[in-house]
Amino acid sequence: MHLNYLGVLAAAIAAWVAGSIWYGVLSKPWIAALGWTQADVTGPDGKRRMPVAPMIISFVAEIIMAVGLAYLMVMLGWASIGGGALVGAGCWLAFVITTQAVNNGFQKRTAALTVIDGGHWLVVLVLEGIVLGLMGP
Repeated sequence: MHLNYLGVLAAAIAAWVAGSIWYGVLSKPWIAALGWTQADVTGPDGKRRMPVAPMIISFVAEIIMAVGLAYLMVMLGWASIGGGALVGAGCWLAFVITTQAVNNGFQKRTAALTVIDGGHWLVVLVLEGIVLGLMGP
């Protein structure tokens, strides 16, 4: 099966940018949901530290997700914008939010953290599906 590598890369970049915006807008409630303070996310100089390693891991994960979505879209015959959005949302519902809810429940994390992080991954998967649908998986 042929894979549109440019589409996969574009989907991953769009997802990564969306995640940056998501957590930029929701940084204060996310930090609170983690039980952290502003001091936990700043360096000794008081400036916010950029978590480089997690950002790289996130981008690699988004590439892997885009590859998986592309394959699923082709296998299901849903290689369209709407099909991509549905495949992304279906993967989120079946695998992502269920896993996060279980893990956060056992770790006694707040529901707010599940909502914020889960919402992020819903946006990522749906957006990747849309981009792949536009560019062709």
